[in-house]
Amino acid sequence: MPASVGRAPASTEMIDSLVLISFTVIALLSRVAAEHDMSLTQLRVLAILRDREPTMAELAAYLGLERSSVSGLIDRAVRRGLVRRDPSSDDGRAVRLSLTPDGQHLASLAADEVATLIAPMTAGLGPADQKRLGILLDRMLQT
Repeated sequence: MPASVGRAPASTEMIDSLVLISFTVIALLSRVAAEHDMSLTQLRVLAILRDREPTMAELAAYLGLERSSVSGLIDRAVRRGLVRRDPSSDDGRAVRLSLTPDGQHLASLAADEVATLIAPMTAGLGPADQKRLGILLDRMLQT
């Protein structure tokens, strides 16, 4: 049964606003990625690896990509000195991925740049509204 059964349909205005904000945020993320000679997907990899050490299969699932595509992404990141592969302690066939110190630095720098670019979009919201927006966005991602 779809999650929307029994719920009021979303308004066209709200959907338009969500799409517009999504496009705007993607453009900002793409700009940050390009400034660091990365694709948007490579930026996503750094963001994912900031706080976890997934296997290749887990990273592929996070990204919604095939493992073969992720392998190429990781190969490029390893060559740049941003990511390292380590044997998994719980599965001898698996490899865990983690950021190198250079990768951690770039991920932190990019996160700061993204926050700076997004700040004007939320500047008109008071602290309570910003907190409420965060809660609502998290709730939307849970469905």
